[in-house]
Amino acid sequence: MRLVDIESVEPGQVLGRTIFSANGTVLLTTGVQLTVFMISTLKRVGVTMIYIDDPMFRDISIEEVLSESTKGAVIQQMSESFDALRSGKSFNTKAISMTVDALLEDVLKNQNVLVQLSDIRTEDNAIYIHSMNVCMMATLVGVNMGLNMIQLKELAMGALLHDIGKVGAPELQEGRSHHSWRGFEMLKMKREYSLLISHVAFQHHEAVDGSGKPRGIRGDEIHLYAKITAIANIYDNMLTDLSEGKRILPHEAVERLNAMSGTVVDRDVLIEFLRIVSVYPNGISVRLSNRQTGVVVGQHKGLPGRPIVRVIDKAGDEAVGASEVDLAQRTTIFIESVLS
Repeated sequence: MRLVDIESVEPGQVLGRTIFSANGTVLLTTGVQLTVFMISTLKRVGVTMIYIDDPMFRDISIEEVLSESTKGAVIQQMSESFDALRSGKSFNTKAISMTVDALLEDVLKNQNVLVQLSDIRTEDNAIYIHSMNVCMMATLVGVNMGLNMIQLKELAMGALLHDIGKVGAPELQEGRSHHSWRGFEMLKMKREYSLLISHVAFQHHEAVDGSGKPRGIRGDEIHLYAKITAIANIYDNMLTDLSEGKRILPHEAVERLNAMSGTVVDRDVLIEFLRIVSVYPNGISVRLSNRQTGVVVGQHKGLPGRPIVRVIDKAGDEAVGASEVDLAQRTTIFIESVLS
């Protein structure tokens, strides 16, 4: 499969990755043949990129940290929780905890898989997929940093609920309108949750140099869980900003994060974060420094910037063969630009 811009998708092409609805059910399943109506609907709900099934790249797969069943459960639970808050009710803390347990199980089982954020977002499901991705990435970083199971559960809970202050928020005194304040106030009232969980929501917009929100705290005043969640939150937000129609590619997001090191984000945590993400995800089209173009088909753990690229050999407009360039072996060749 190949990642392509929605504007270049044509009727008759086959969807390569399942698209979830806002409540965690399947909107469009892998293998469906796309129609004019489907493509138009995807554009209307805010989809900008999708995976399509391409015969030349049919063998390309994306290793996932989370299973589709876990993803569906997380999205559904977040949807139900946010809907409850919007209607003035409380969310089910036990259900959230059980959902995080399932997510933790997948993360621990697949902790050596590089993160490739391949789930397609719409305007309706974006906040739930964002929460899920931030939780998954933060937990992977926590595993790499040697946190124990109790700490991982606290981190995962806080990361999943880091944006809960954006919905159903109580009225707060003047000066405490930022959603991180609201999230903190909501979560600290949950007696079954550790207070550290509420501090993830409270501090995930703080910066290590003191320039963040809502209190402008700095350095070690910011809890480790919040430092981890902050980086995952910034990274995921940069990859998809549906509100402004901007889309930053993974390698560009990594460059921006590196520029924030030691000022906005914690340098040591960032080092661990960069070990878990794929800079050039499978299915993305690239141009190499030797002027060849191809599609990323494989990854190397520990070398996220040196993937395996499949180059299609053509005679005119017709494909006559393919060869693979392993950038971990071909050290004089680099990815010059991303084409999709």
